[in-house]
Amino acid sequence: MATPVFTEIENEFVRLSPEAQLTLLERLVHRARVAVSGNRDTWEADLSAMAADPEMQRELHRINDEFATTESDGLERH
Repeated sequence: MATPVFTEIENEFVRLSPEAQLTLLERLVHRARVAVSGNRDTWEADLSAMAADPEMQRELHRINDEFATTESDGLERH
């Protein structure tokens, strides 16, 4: 439901540069996520959950296997 406040915000938003628009959108999304989750430190918890996910672990192993041959090409640092 559009309100006059939304219209005013949208009118101001279009006056910003594309970079400023993107920055503002990212900040607004972050604030909305914090408001919904009620937790400002979810990044670490999300990262831990992702690392513990069996599907993610399989994908990481697949990627490591795919690049295993390039690790032996003599270009890695010692």
